[in-house]
Amino acid sequence: MLRQAAAGAAAGVLATLTMSAVMVAGRRTGLMNEHPPKNIVRAMLPGSKHRPKPGENMLAALAHLGFGAAAGATFGAVAGRHRTSAPAGAGYGLAIWLTSYQGWLPGLDILPPISQDRPGRPAVMAAGHVVYGLTLARALRRLAP
Repeated sequence: MLRQAAAGAAAGVLATLTMSAVMVAGRRTGLMNEHPPKNIVRAMLPGSKHRPKPGENMLAALAHLGFGAAAGATFGAVAGRHRTSAPAGAGYGLAIWLTSYQGWLPGLDILPPISQDRPGRPAVMAAGHVVYGLTLARALRRLAP
């Protein structure tokens, strides 16, 4: 199980990078403003959660990769090579999105719930999480022992 978790973590980093490409595209098209990882890091650092802070860009990138690796490790440990189908990956990505954007992010008052968010961001983030899950499943099929 440890090898499967390690493979999942590596797959999770790769999946986070592909998801980040979707987020960049969403920002460039004007569908969303700042990336949610930056909002999360900004809220967790001392001071106003609405004001930029030194080092937040690097911390946001590291936090996003770390979260993606942890989620990938969890998926890898539970699923291994056996249940890493595209639908399982997409469903896992959407489950992360719903848990985060309807759960702990609004609960900590970092971002609004999906129904109250600015137009565009929920669609970009849902698509990004589907891409994360699809990439995670495919990479894990290739990496898992």
